[in-house]
Amino acid sequence: MITKYIQKYQSLIEYAVWGTCAFLINLSVFTVLDVWTPMNYQIANAIGWLLATTFAFFTNKLWVFATHATSLKSLLREMWSFYFFRVVTLLMDIVILFVGISLLKGNDIVVKLIDQCITNVANYFFSRWYIFKTIK
Repeated sequence: MITKYIQKYQSLIEYAVWGTCAFLINLSVFTVLDVWTPMNYQIANAIGWLLATTFAFFTNKLWVFATHATSLKSLLREMWSFYFFRVVTLLMDIVILFVGISLLKGNDIVVKLIDQCITNVANYFFSRWYIFKTIK
């Protein structure tokens, strides 16, 4: 019974595991740069995003959705699609942080945690239904 459940939701479970790792990379880099350096929080966010997104591309490709590009063109298309949709959620990320930190004067780390929960859900849907589903 549990095996059937795991098989049915395997990609979601794997995405949760690897997504948590990417989440921790993003949050850790953001926190270190935001708290321990005089860097602007948006720049710290962009650096954390770049590192986490690169990590997420490879883990999503190899283990979560297990796509196998058969050519360089296919691989580049997959990568382009992945980064395109991640830039969409990066824009969400930037707006959420701006509203939460600059306008509402919220705690940087708390706002970042809330932001990451929202953008990670969006990232899963983009990855599951647009990026790795349509690329062959």
